[in-house]
Amino acid sequence: MLAPAVELPLSRKQLCSVARATARINIWHGSVRSGKTVASLLAFLLAIAEAPPSGLIIICGRSLLTIERNVLEPLSDPALFGPVAGQVRHTRGATTAVILGRTVHLIGAADSRAEGRLRGLTAYLAYVDEATLIPEAFWTQLLARLSVPGARVLATTNPDGPRHWLRTGYLDRAAELDLHAWHFALHDNPSLSPAYVRSLHAEYTGLWRRRMIDGAWVVAEGAVYDCWDEQQHVVDELPTITRYWLGIDYGTTNPLAAVLLGLGVDGRLYVCAEWRYDSRARRRQMTDAQYSAALRGWLTGLGVDPEWTFVDPSATSFTAQLWEDGHPGVARAKNDVVDGIRSTSTALAPAFLRVHRSCEGLLAELPGYSWDPVAAAAGEDRPIKRDDHSCDALRYVVHSTLPEWHHLVPDLIPEEVSAHATA
Repeated sequence: MLAPAVELPLSRKQLCSVARATARINIWHGSVRSGKTVASLLAFLLAIAEAPPSGLIIICGRSLLTIERNVLEPLSDPALFGPVAGQVRHTRGATTAVILGRTVHLIGAADSRAEGRLRGLTAYLAYVDEATLIPEAFWTQLLARLSVPGARVLATTNPDGPRHWLRTGYLDRAAELDLHAWHFALHDNPSLSPAYVRSLHAEYTGLWRRRMIDGAWVVAEGAVYDCWDEQQHVVDELPTITRYWLGIDYGTTNPLAAVLLGLGVDGRLYVCAEWRYDSRARRRQMTDAQYSAALRGWLTGLGVDPEWTFVDPSATSFTAQLWEDGHPGVARAKNDVVDGIRSTSTALAPAFLRVHRSCEGLLAELPGYSWDPVAAAAGEDRPIKRDDHSCDALRYVVHSTLPEWHHLVPDLIPEEVSAHATA
């Protein structure tokens, strides 16, 4: 059998973590791209090579897709693991893989019901990708299944809030448990180029900069978009817009907000226009058909036919009305709130996303859009649900179009951000 080895240079911390990953629970945590995954995967390969024939070997993650992307694809990369990569075999979509001649079972853990998939198993070795994203009940059941003598779990994760169960129940109790943990920062990965490090510093801001760049387990607090600066982000004139998308937050007693997002010839995103209807202020509610007709008239007046219309996914009847009335590209918006906020922060941080001064509702909401301190105290990241209708519409359209614009952001890193990243 070929000895597992990586082709990239390894830091002293990476090598140390591989050598000491002998506890029952082994956790690599810290910033993105800090080298923790490569180190943990190398430790996993060594553990497979040494595993006794009894006891299952499993890989767990939020879904089969994330397991394939975050674990199996790197293991299969000769640039990372040299000739050993040829001993990783997997058919996409299958729930098993063969690694170093051993069958490895792949288990997705999207919700608390997933822990049932572990019942009855007797495992020797488990690898957990992004441990903070799996349910605590699944993690607890997984540890109970590791009952073969010498059994262990290897897990990686980016930080979450300081009251996350993995932090309070395990990392903070390392001295009491059979647990080894290593905290990684960007400088612990010797293979990163300075240009890539600058890109990461430009992409993350506020809460995510502290978690993803500094690797800190910190609470969400203060303004959601703490990089917001009216001097930088608000414009009086728009460039020629080459593409348009529409985001809609639906409301009956609450306002309905529609935000028109455009891609300018300068390669930046612009909130070009906004339409709002507040039934409480107007003292008159509108039907779905009336909303649809009003939006169509507004877009016609602007001379715009957006490629896609991303709608609040809870607004089933309104979405059906838009389809019936022939609005372009009607689709359910991606509604993961925290991921959507992160995408919007990515666009705002380098002033890649700008807002036209006519968007009064959005401009009024953005400065006051804040994290909920009560939720933060309970270890959750959740914004306050108040005066957020245009912010939600913005989040829908920005996050849903992420693949269309994300590749443009690194080209717009401000000089001051680059200088900070290099220092």
